[in-house]
Amino acid sequence: MHASPLILAIDAGTTGITALLVDQDALVVASGYREFTQYFPADGRVEHDLGEIWSATIEATEEALSGLAAGDRERIVALGITNQRETWCLWDQETMGAARRAIVWQDRRTAGMCQSMREEGHEPLIVERTGLRLDPYFSATKAAWIRQNEPHVWAQVTSGRVVMGTVDSYLIARMTRGLEHITDATNASRTLLYDIDQGRWDLELCELFGVPMDALPTVVASYGHLARTDPDVFCGLDVPIAGIAGDQQAALAGQAGFTSGAAKCTYGTGSFLLVHTGDRAMHSKQGLLTTVALQHPDGSRTFALEGAIFVTGSAVQWLRDGLGIIESAPEVEQLARSVEDSGGVVFVPALTGLGAPDWDPTARGLIIGITRGTTDAHIARATLEAIAYEVRDVVQLMANEGGVHLSSLAIDGGAAANDLLCQLQADELQIPVDRSAQLQTTGLGAAFLAGLGVGVWESFDALASTRRSSGTFAPQHRSSEGYTRWRRAVERSKDWID
Repeated sequence: MHASPLILAIDAGTTGITALLVDQDALVVASGYREFTQYFPADGRVEHDLGEIWSATIEATEEALSGLAAGDRERIVALGITNQRETWCLWDQETMGAARRAIVWQDRRTAGMCQSMREEGHEPLIVERTGLRLDPYFSATKAAWIRQNEPHVWAQVTSGRVVMGTVDSYLIARMTRGLEHITDATNASRTLLYDIDQGRWDLELCELFGVPMDALPTVVASYGHLARTDPDVFCGLDVPIAGIAGDQQAALAGQAGFTSGAAKCTYGTGSFLLVHTGDRAMHSKQGLLTTVALQHPDGSRTFALEGAIFVTGSAVQWLRDGLGIIESAPEVEQLARSVEDSGGVVFVPALTGLGAPDWDPTARGLIIGITRGTTDAHIARATLEAIAYEVRDVVQLMANEGGVHLSSLAIDGGAAANDLLCQLQADELQIPVDRSAQLQTTGLGAAFLAGLGVGVWESFDALASTRRSSGTFAPQHRSSEGYTRWRRAVERSKDWID
């Protein structure tokens, strides 16, 4: 009798790397995690060291592998990769050294560039081709900033020595000892350089941003035999890389959201609500993004509407690291429960600008309604309320603009472990909130795709049967006054930075 297969999933998140070993029953049998440094070189700028990301990947993987019995490494049949999406990486094809630190999706340095391009009339073309909008969030403006401001780095790009891509591309290059330069369609669709209807890099957009197309990775399917790891550089593993997806698309897969109408919200560094729209790319007129949900091995693609909220879980991290009012993120729930409400305090966590539905990169964080009676508990509760309000904004936009009316919401991500947040969310949405039993659905989705790619699971239906819930939160009373105060505060946070 053959030993049951295992799949290794690498979830390369914004603050750390998670490695999961997943079995055929979709259960996590071992895991590892390593954080890496967040660099803030100037106001509104966020960067990552690619070497640190690679080291964290190796260490997290070794930790997960150490949880296996002797000989069980042979059971690993595939690797899936999921990643923070729009972060832009440059590395030397030969040495694998980084040409500069990666510019993170949260980075706002290109806000002025986006405004200038908007005034020049470029946004309609970008929206039509990519399903996105002109915002510092996306990758192409980061590449254009490097071209304009770091000519010594850019000269290495134009000479062909340095290539570019998202974090998945960089990790695959490292894992294959530089043999492969690929990405999948879900990641490509977040760059402002990819035509989602044609399914390829767009020459006109590449010329608009000044990005040489030959420096970009080859776009491949989200699952199948895509590449192979080199055991000499990647933990002794010689396995097919069989699944690739951006983190939010992977989380949708991890919630078994493979068909039209499926919806999920992931509470991570930010929060991202995706609704599957089938094989039709629905374009938004306001604050929603159109994105590739998956590309299948035959080249066909499915799509999703996305509401992107930049700061949710990272607001709790700020309470810990910036204000020091909690020692660990889970403590925020107990502190917030120590008061009945926020005492009129409203926190708008626009720490890196506002995403959907307001899309203002010049907005900044705001705490308003403070009195002599305000305590750290009121600020903690206002933080959880803000997350629930932000998601309510996006759900309302989905209903008003996309005609998508959710009967319930599947949720996951680290912050979803917070029962108070889940209840506040159900109250604000007035629909049941169904929490996944596996909060790490991003990594689980990468494992699902890799398993599909090598035949561990034969179909999407087989994966759908593995989805488990850890409980449903039924809606209770909500305060219309609280949400009204929230929208007033959001308006006051806008247009703060020149």
